[in-house]
Amino acid sequence: MPNQNKNHHHSPFTSKNDQTVKNIGIVFILNLVFSGLEFIFGFIFNSSAILSDAVHDLGDSVSVGLALFFQKYSTKKSNDKFSFGYQRFSLLGALITAVVLLAGSILVAFRSIPLLFDPQPVNSSGMLWISIFAIAINGYAAWLMSKGKSKNESFLNLHMLEDVLGWIGVLIASIIMQFSNLYILDPILSIGIAIYIFVQAVPKFYNTLTIFLESVPKGVDLNELEKNILAIEEIDDFSHFHFWSIDGQENAFSVTLLVSSENMGDASKIKTQVRNQLQDYNVTHSTIELVTDKEDLRKHS
Repeated sequence: MPNQNKNHHHSPFTSKNDQTVKNIGIVFILNLVFSGLEFIFGFIFNSSAILSDAVHDLGDSVSVGLALFFQKYSTKKSNDKFSFGYQRFSLLGALITAVVLLAGSILVAFRSIPLLFDPQPVNSSGMLWISIFAIAINGYAAWLMSKGKSKNESFLNLHMLEDVLGWIGVLIASIIMQFSNLYILDPILSIGIAIYIFVQAVPKFYNTLTIFLESVPKGVDLNELEKNILAIEEIDDFSHFHFWSIDGQENAFSVTLLVSSENMGDASKIKTQVRNQLQDYNVTHSTIELVTDKEDLRKHS
C-alpha cells in the first residue's frame, strides 16, 4: 500500500492580505475621487489633456476596484470547492489590471498623436496647480503600493507610477507654457510616458500569466532540485515531479518516490530529507508519496 503524506500548512497569509486589502482600498478611493475632480477642472480649464487623464483615471478606478474585490476574495479559507484556498484570485485581479494598463497606454498614445499636428491651447496656470495636487495624491498611492509584495500591488504600483510620471509631465509642460505657446509638449510627453509604461507592463503581465499556467517559479532550478533529491541514498527514482506557484509568493510541490521495501520503514526520514531540499523555495503545500513497485511509479508518470 503506498504511503502518502500531504502537508498543507498555511503561512500567516491572512494578516498580510488584510493590510494589502486596506492599502488597495485607500488607492481605490483616492482614484475615484480624483478622477471626478479631473472631469470638473478639465472642463473649467478647457484642457483636453486633463479630460483624457480623467477618463484614464476612471479606468484606473475600475481596475483598482476589481483588484480590491479579488484581493479581498483571495483571503477566504480553503474549502471543498477550492482546496488550495482563494489566493489565486488576487492573480486574476492583477491580470485584469494589467490589461487595463496596457490598453490605457495604447489609447493615450493614439489620442495624443493627432495633437502633435494640432496642439490645443490650455489654461496653463490651472494645469500647474492641479498637477502639483495630482503628484502628491498619486505619489502617496504609489508609495502605499510599493510596500506590498503581491502581484496585485505590483501592477497597481505601476498604475500609480504612470499617473505620477504623467502629472510630472503636465507640470513641466504647464510651466513652459506659462512663458511660450509650445502646446505640443503635452502630447509629446503623453506618448513618451505611454510607451514607457507599456514596456514596463508587458513583462509583468507575462510573469503573472505564467503563474496562471503553473510554470516553474522564477529562481527555481528544477534540474538541480531533481539531482539533489535523487542524491538521497534511499531514493531510487521518482515520477510526478511538479513544482508550481499558488499566487506568485507561496509555492507548491508534489512528487512520487521509488524506494526499496527495506527503506519504506524510513518513510518519515526520507520525506524530511526531501523537504529539507525545499526550504529555500517558500513551499507551503507539499505532497510526497512513496512507492516500492516500478509499476506503481509508472502509473504516476
